[in-house]
Amino acid sequence: MARMKVLLTEDVPSLGLAGEVHTVARGYARNYLIPRREAILATKGALKQAEDIRASAIRKRAQERSNADAQAEVLSGQQLLFNVRAGENDRLYGSITTSDIAERIEETVEFEVDRRRIVLNQPIRELGLYDVTIRLMAEVEATFAVAVVREGEGWADAEQREQDREAAALAEAEEEAVAELVDDAADAEAE
Repeated sequence: MARMKVLLTEDVPSLGLAGEVHTVARGYARNYLIPRREAILATKGALKQAEDIRASAIRKRAQERSNADAQAEVLSGQQLLFNVRAGENDRLYGSITTSDIAERIEETVEFEVDRRRIVLNQPIRELGLYDVTIRLMAEVEATFAVAVVREGEGWADAEQREQDREAAALAEAEEEAVAELVDDAADAEAE
């Protein structure tokens, strides 16, 4: 497989940072990196520009980092409320996805958010309170609350439902512990 040296002009997540020289497959360079202006051929003249490219990339990353920090500060602690239709067992007719959350964030804070940056293991399909994380950059994350309630309900109803669930789970755990103690006592008497 033929390989060639390229000088990166942009940060490429799977390859390296701007200003670095890498050896890559010819097809990857010609068909992907160079047409997208993410790299140039590593000629003598281009290598002389490497330090300038590196310095401008550092400035660009610093600017992006400060923007991401500012966005994270705005997003942290936000409370998003979704009024949805749900059945008697608190299951939604449908689900809340990362796209829905991104749209609601854009309405609330008035800046665009990429849905792929929202960390949600699976779509939300039940009523309740959820902590959702958004990864704005590699080291910058923000966590905010999402409440999914029936139509006509509010944030307080979601908190009450969550407290009721926790109380029910605690009562169930206590019942299991008592049942286990009774079984142990019965086993001890049998011996």
